[in-house]
Amino acid sequence: MYVVMKLQQQNTKGNEGVEVLENRPFEDNVLGKGQFTLKIYRLQSKAPAWLTAFAPPDTLVMQEEAWNAYPRCKSELIKFALLQCPYFPKFCLTIETIHKADNGHLENVHCLSKEQLANRQLENIDIASAASDYWGYIVGISGIDLSKFQSARTGRGPLLEGWQDRCNPIMTAYKLVTVDVPYWGFGSRLEQAFLAGERSLFLESHRNCFAWIDEWFGMTVEMMRELEEQSDSSLNKVRIS
Repeated sequence: MYVVMKLQQQNTKGNEGVEVLENRPFEDNVLGKGQFTLKIYRLQSKAPAWLTAFAPPDTLVMQEEAWNAYPRCKSELIKFALLQCPYFPKFCLTIETIHKADNGHLENVHCLSKEQLANRQLENIDIASAASDYWGYIVGISGIDLSKFQSARTGRGPLLEGWQDRCNPIMTAYKLVTVDVPYWGFGSRLEQAFLAGERSLFLESHRNCFAWIDEWFGMTVEMMRELEEQSDSSLNKVRIS
């Protein structure tokens, strides 16, 4: 919660960034009790050059519905509005997350079918990795070296080679990303671009979660909700001004 809020603040300015339309409690039979958010993402400068060749970046808008019910979360980019291409809203990207207090050894935490498992592309993301690529540059890299970082408040860190088997407590965020861009000619390329972008976002956001631990450790849910309310109002004012 804290990391999402802070990253939104860092990436919202002028006509770009995040607009929060709804932020309210919810309850259902699958996820249980949690917080629902509806957001608009305007991240024009992060669109790849090949896409802006036929779709001006200032026309790209994403709408996200998210259900945060820790240890389970789900988010959907339910519309990808390309104003000069009326059929593009068929785009859909869903991220389902299950948090487990383990080192990532579970094979099928999302209970996928045999067919789904056969089509699954499995990736292990190590937050201590210093690797970067094009999408890492686009997402924005903090440059924090977790092999040298140690929390002043908790004593956790540094994350040296093999840290997954030595650290306690430890947690894995198992993420199931499903993307569908049913458009001939560029759909597959756009799907791969989104998957690569999400991977870089997962890496950077979870790296920051650990690096910012001294800022959020010990906060209650009530304290976070109060900060969220202030942040949501501030984000919308920044975009309007």
